[in-house]
Amino acid sequence: MPTVLTHRGIVVLLAACLACLMFGLEISSVPTILPTLEKVLNADFKQLQWVMNAYTIAVTTVLMAVGTIADRCGRKRVFLVSIVAFGLASLICGLADNVPMLIAARFLQGLSGGAMLICQLAVLSHEFQEGRERAIAWGWWGVIFGVGLGFGPIVGGGIVALSSWQWVFLIHVAVAIVAFLLALFGVHESKDPGAGKLDLAGILTLSPAVFCLVFYITQGQELGFASPAALAILVLSIASFIAFLIAEKVSKRPMFDFTVFRIRPFSGAIVGSAAMNISYWPFMIYLPIWFHAGLGLDSVATGLALLAYTLPTLVMPPLAERLSLRYQPGIIIPVGLATIGIGFMLMKWGSAAPHASWLTMLPGCLIAGAGLGITNTPVTNTTTGSVSRDRAGMASGIDMSARMISLAVNIAVMGFILASGVLSHLKAALPDLDGARLYRLAEGIAAGNPVPALSDDIAHDALVNGFGWVMLYGGIGVWIMAAIGFATFRARSVRREAVQCPD
Repeated sequence: MPTVLTHRGIVVLLAACLACLMFGLEISSVPTILPTLEKVLNADFKQLQWVMNAYTIAVTTVLMAVGTIADRCGRKRVFLVSIVAFGLASLICGLADNVPMLIAARFLQGLSGGAMLICQLAVLSHEFQEGRERAIAWGWWGVIFGVGLGFGPIVGGGIVALSSWQWVFLIHVAVAIVAFLLALFGVHESKDPGAGKLDLAGILTLSPAVFCLVFYITQGQELGFASPAALAILVLSIASFIAFLIAEKVSKRPMFDFTVFRIRPFSGAIVGSAAMNISYWPFMIYLPIWFHAGLGLDSVATGLALLAYTLPTLVMPPLAERLSLRYQPGIIIPVGLATIGIGFMLMKWGSAAPHASWLTMLPGCLIAGAGLGITNTPVTNTTTGSVSRDRAGMASGIDMSARMISLAVNIAVMGFILASGVLSHLKAALPDLDGARLYRLAEGIAAGNPVPALSDDIAHDALVNGFGWVMLYGGIGVWIMAAIGFATFRARSVRREAVQCPD
C-alpha cells in the first residue's frame, strides 16, 4: 500500500477491508449456490428469494440503529462486536440442514453484517480525514469490496465443485478472526459527543414497512394481489412507513435526520445508492439462473461467466475516485448509472440472440459491471464526505439503508417480473392450460428447474422472455434514476449560480 498511510493506518484499513470482503462475498457468492440449495435442501423459488432477502432485510433493519449506537457507544467497540457476531452467524449458516434454518441464520448474518458494514464506513471516515490519504483509503476499500464481489461467484462455484455449499459460509469464520485481531489492535475509539438516545420508534416502524412490502410482492401472486389478506399486508406496510416518517419528524434525535437531504451532494449520492440496487445488485441473484438454466453451464462455468459481470467492479474504483476529483461526483455518478443501463440493454440483446451463449452476454456484463465500478465508491465517499465528521455514522446508515431497502424490494420485484415474463410466454404457447397450472410451471422455469411436462424449446423460450423483461426493467429503471440523480446534483449548481449572479 502507498507509504502516505501510517503503519497504524494500514492496519485499520486492512481490518475494514477484510470486513467489507466478507460482506461482499456474502452478496456475490451465495447466488451461485442457489441451484445447489434447490436440489440439496429442496428449496422452491420463493425460498431461494428469501435466502437472499432475509440477509438484505436484516441489514436494513439494523443499519440505522447501529449508526446511532456506534456514534454513542464507540465505533470500535461496536465494530468488534459485529465482527464476532458475523463469524458466529456464518457458522450457523454452514451448519443449517434445512431451508427455514438457513433463512433464519441468514437473517442473523444480515443483522451482524449490516452492523459490521456501517461501522467500517464510520471508522474509515473518522480515521482518514485528509484529501490524499482519504482518497487512497477509499480507493483501496473500493478495490477490496470489488474483490469480494468480483471473485465471489467463482469462490462459490469452486467451493461447491470441490467441497460442499456449507463452506461458502464457514470460510468467514476464519476471516472474521483475523479481522477482529486487526481491529482490536489498530482502530482507535471514536464517538459523537452529541449522540442521543436510540430511536426505537424509528426502528420499530421502518422494519415492518420494508418486510411487509417485500412479502406483498413475493407472495401477492399466490395470495391474490387484490385479496383481503394481501391488501392488509400492503396497508400495514404503508401505515408503518407513514408512522416512521412521523416518528422521525417529532424525534429530538432521529436516526434518519431528513435535514441532511438539504445537502445536494448527499441527496444526489443517495439517489445513486438506490439506483445501483434497482438494477445491478438484485440482478446478481438471478443471473446465475440464466447462465445455469438458460445457457446450460455447470456451477464452475457459471461462476466463471459471472466474473465478467463482477470483475469490472474490482478494476474501476480507483479510476472512479480520480474522475470524481477531476469532474465532480455530480457528473461521474449519473454517468456510471447510465453505463449500467447500457449494459443491461446489451445483455437483453445477448440473451435473445439466435445462438445465445456466454459470449453474447459478455459485452453487456462487462459494461454493466464497469458502470457499477464507476458509481459505487464515489457514492460512498460523497455521502460520508458531504456531512460533518460527527454525523458520519448517521450518514453511512442512511446510505446503506437506501441500498439495502432498494435491494430487498427489487430482489422481490425482479423475481415477480421474471415469473410474469415466463408466465406470459406460457399463456401464449399453451392457451389450453388453466391459470393455476401455468403459474406453477412458470415458477419452476423461473427457478431454473427442468419441467418434464413441457418441451425444452417452450421452457427455454419462456425463460428468455422472462429474463428479457427483467433486463428491460433494470435498464430503464437505472436510466430514470440517473436522470433524477443528475437533476438533483445540478439543482445545487444552478441555485449557487443564481446566488452568485443576481439580476
